[in-house]
This record gives sequence, C-alpha cells and structure tokens, in this order.
Amino acid sequence: MILTDEEITAMLLSLKVAATAVAFSLPLGIAVAYLLSRRDFWGKTLLNGLVHLPLIMPPVVTGYLLLLSFGRKGAIGAFLDQWFGLVFSFRWTGAALAAAVMGFPLMVRAIRLSLDGVDRRLETAAATLGANPPSVFATVTLPLILPGIFAGSVLAFAKAMGEFGATITFVSNIPGETQTLASAIYTYTQVPGGDAAALRLTAISIALSLAALVGSEILARRMAARLGAP
Repeated sequence: MILTDEEITAMLLSLKVAATAVAFSLPLGIAVAYLLSRRDFWGKTLLNGLVHLPLIMPPVVTGYLLLLSFGRKGAIGAFLDQWFGLVFSFRWTGAALAAAVMGFPLMVRAIRLSLDGVDRRLETAAATLGANPPSVFATVTLPLILPGIFAGSVLAFAKAMGEFGATITFVSNIPGETQTLASAIYTYTQVPGGDAAALRLTAISIALSLAALVGSEILARRMAARLGAP
C-alpha cells in the first residue's frame, strides 16, 4: 500500500493529535474519576452529566461550543491568545482539544470503574499505618487502577483517532494543519477519483484503532496479572 505525501501527513497528524489529547487530559481524567468515585458533594450528579455530555450531544454542537469558547473572539480563547499566545481555532492544537473533549468521557468512565473496584480496606490499612492521603493514593490506589488507566487512555486515543464532527466544526479541514484521517477520508469521498485514497485511509484507520484496542486489552491483562487480580 503506497500512500501519498498528503495521506502520510494526515496519518501522522492524527497520531500527534490523539497522543496530545490523551497526554493532557489524563491527569484531569484521573482527578475527575476520583471525585466521582470517592467523594460526595453538591453538584456531583451535574458534574457526572457534564463529563458524559459529549457522548450524547451531536459532535457538531460540541465543536461549535468549542469555537464559541476557545475561538480567537471567545472568552477563553481571547484570554489564552492575549496572555499566552496559545491559539486553538483552526490549528492542530484545536484538533487535539476537540479530540480530548470527545474522548474524555470514555477515559473517565474506565478509570472510575477501576476505582470503584478497589478494595477500600487496603487504603484504610495504609492510612492506619500513618500514610497521608496523597501517599495512600500513590502507593496503593494508583497501582491498583493502572489497568483502568491504560484502558481509558487507549479508548480515548481510539476515539481521538476517529473524531470528525467536533474537529471539522472547530478547526475546519486544512491540509497539513488540521486535516486528520477522518477529515481526509471525508475530503476524498467528495472528489472524483478519490475512492482509492479514501479506502486506503479507511484501512489504516481501522488497523490503528484495532491495534490500540488489542494492545489495551493485552496491557490491562498483564498489569492485572502482576497485581494479582483474578
């Protein structure tokens, strides 16, 4: 399978966007999952709903809201541009932001399920022996939820690789800058003679997503075996 320079660029950009989205959303994902799993507070149901909202809202709506908020004239986007020189709209960084938002619910859910499955008596025992809460989390909880973190990260990565609606609405479809695999496939389906290129990129997209899911399952099983899980 021979790819053109444009197709290779779209593939590499998709990998870059997905990796960046996961890397920057993972710490927040762990924190939010911990709050939802271990803390009771006013507005917990609302927070849970907001986290999972991108799963049920049309992706175009999510992209439009990102454009309103993080565009150059948006409240957040204008502030970031003026004070930090950070621009999201019509940039690959915006594609990463859109991908992170769309994959965040999957990441949080996987990590939260792992937290719910941790034996709280182990944490209590560590606290009884004098460990403070951060130490308990770092030495007891975190190792036990690593399979969930791996699973959530890979699910978010796979979602980011296939994201289209929010991305194209927020950052458009600019070759070499914001044109990911999904938007490149869409472009090729709209031009005469583009079916072959669309099929090549579709095959690559399927292969990458399947490899990510299989890899996640293998890593999760190995990690669970090391931790002595059944």
